[in-house]
Amino acid sequence: MNGSFFAGAFGGGASKLTPQTRLECKICWYVYDPAVGDEVWQMPPGTAFSALPDHWSCPECDGKKQDFLVMDD
Repeated sequence: MNGSFFAGAFGGGASKLTPQTRLECKICWYVYDPAVGDEVWQMPPGTAFSALPDHWSCPECDGKKQDFLVMDD
């Protein structure tokens, strides 16, 4: 096993994400849904998770982008 990565973790690896991939914060379970966007950060609907700025964080708990988990749909 390679340290901090585990199945489902985003960890900054955008290559495995589709534009519709939903991700979940591992701290508070907030779901980032590209179809909805993020009103707090003023990201319009249709913004893929991989297109969010590197400094983006969870609008509920301020968790880091790389700590989100890829959801199985």
